[in-house]
This record gives sequence, structure tokens and C-alpha cells, in this order.
Amino acid sequence: MQVTENKVVSIHYTLKNDAGEVIDSSSGRDPLSYLHGIGNIIPGLEKALEGKNNGEHVDVSIAPADGYGERNEALIQKVPRSAFEGVDKIEPGMQFQAQTPNGTQVLTVVEIQDDEVVVDGNHPLAGETLHFSVDVTDVREPTEDELSHGHAH
Repeated sequence: MQVTENKVVSIHYTLKNDAGEVIDSSSGRDPLSYLHGIGNIIPGLEKALEGKNNGEHVDVSIAPADGYGERNEALIQKVPRSAFEGVDKIEPGMQFQAQTPNGTQVLTVVEIQDDEVVVDGNHPLAGETLHFSVDVTDVREPTEDELSHGHAH
């Protein structure tokens, strides 16, 4: 069966950065299953898998615009330390969820200054070219529940 819109696709993948370092992999785990064509994975990977068949292998490099976007320096902000009420110890690398006008956003702590915390709202992979090695392990029709929920079960 071919990868097309509204098919449940299962893949094994390895994701590397430009330096060839493995960022993520499904190796040793169950394959990643997603509902194709509705934005459950990054656009560039979804486009690269379109039309592929069960058993096919794909190597693809995805530019930031088709991945997690370009870095946006406006998403790096200083917030008062008091905004982290109830958090005893704040350290660089910690991530928090914040409610914004655009919905929930993950913020990563970049730096701690006296009474302020520098946070970055960019996705950690924003601005990165992503190199995927993907094996399509299954393509199937979705269940009614999967279609109505918008994701694979």
C-alpha cells in the first residue's frame, strides 16, 4: 500500500544533524506511527514519504523551513524570575510550558540573571537542516477512531 493522505504510516527512522550526530532514532523501539497528510510530522518529511510504499527506504535532508522553522530571535526573552513561582531551582536547559495567545508554547531556559530568566521559545531544532534515514515498515487504512481523533492509535 502506498503512503497517501489519511493512511496510517509506520516508520523506523534515524535523525542526524549536519555534523552527522544522531539526534533521535526509533532504533530499539516500536516504529513511529502517524496519520499521513494532516501535519502529525514535520512537512518536509511528510512530503518525502508521500507516494512511498511499505518496505521502501528514504534518505532525505530537510531545510529548516520544512522542518521546525528558522530561528526567531524575537522568541528569546527575559522574564521575571517571579514568573516561575513554585520552582525552587531553575537551571539552563530546563523546559517549561507557557500559555500564549497562540496556545501552549514550550520555553527553554537559556540563562539565569539576577532577577530575570532568559528563555527561548524556538523549537530546539529550529534553524537546523535535518537528515533523516527512514524505512517505511507499514502502511494501512486508518480506523474510524484514528480519523476522527486525527492521529494513529
